Amino acid sequence: MKKKILIYGVGPFGSLFAERLAEAGHSVFLLDHGERQQELKKYGVVTENTETGKQTVTHLPVVDSLDPEDFYDLVIVPMRKNQVSDILPALAANKNVPTFLFMMNNAAGQQPFIDAVGKERVMAGFPQPGGFKKGHVMHMMPVEAKKPMVLPIGEVDGHITRRTLEVMKILGSMRGYRVEVRKDIDDWLKTHVALLIPTLAPAVYACNTDLEHFAATRDAHVLLKRALHEALLATEDAGVVLTPPAIRMIDRIPEPIFVSILGKMAKSPTFENVLGHLRNAEDEVEYLTDEFYALIRKGNLPTPTVDQLTSYTYGRKQPLPFGSKEIPLRWGAIYGAAIGVAAVAGMAILVKKQSNCDCEDCC
Repeated sequence: MKKKILIYGVGPFGSLFAERLAEAGHSVFLLDHGERQQELKKYGVVTENTETGKQTVTHLPVVDSLDPEDFYDLVIVPMRKNQVSDILPALAANKNVPTFLFMMNNAAGQQPFIDAVGKERVMAGFPQPGGFKKGHVMHMMPVEAKKPMVLPIGEVDGHITRRTLEVMKILGSMRGYRVEVRKDIDDWLKTHVALLIPTLAPAVYACNTDLEHFAATRDAHVLLKRALHEALLATEDAGVVLTPPAIRMIDRIPEPIFVSILGKMAKSPTFENVLGHLRNAEDEVEYLTDEFYALIRKGNLPTPTVDQLTSYTYGRKQPLPFGSKEIPLRWGAIYGAAIGVAAVAGMAILVKKQSNCDCEDCC
């Protein structure tokens, strides 16, 4: 059965979701503001595959607001976290929508959304894959049916209900996607923030958000590795169950191996996509960094390297010199073939997380 769906915030993720939901036969409406609203009315939803350059244009109805009497089977909110508070009053005023699906990076939990619209109407998730806005075109990593992209969603209390399965079915109707219902969506989201926001993002900012600069600067890779160790430990110490558990493998990779692989990965198209995100999302990254610090204050572990790196997010330090290699590597013990296998597996996870980074340029 086809559903009536509102996409509230039509940036990269919202654009791709709108395209694929409409393709699946659903009745899709778009809501955004300002320049983006005018782009949608003039050009439609335009996405471009970052690998092939192929563009897809989808024309859908654009609404000016979510009014109290409006009904949609599902409202998807794939927005920057720092922008959501502005729309919560409009969501709260509407009593007819049964489900608001908030899809974004989130280290602070779902309570503000619950307070606004009620626990029974809130679901959480994370949008995939990575993308960035350039003009009116949304440049997106490829999502193809032969290799489905996983979309994690879940209820705030961890239960799986009839509503959960209905939303799973709706999202699963999109070409190229496979929905993963998680009972630990809050821990998943907090782990994802710890993995990227106080680590990769500031390491890139430390290199002027420049791909060549980052690829050549070993010190940025060393700081990233050490900050990742601290961020995961501090997040766990704050009571978060790190998930998926395989993320721990990244932390076990010896520093020289991690740095060597990251230097090569930094020259890949995946990193070009990451930088496209981060150039347009400094405000969101700073907001999420604040959320991360608020989260880890529940624990007691120091994070000196995270603090050093996030100074670049807050604009408190000059960028690292191009190509700097001043920080000595910690060789420790190289554990032989077994650790090599763990390294490959762990870096594969990191590649996926980088390509799905959700520092989105929308709304």
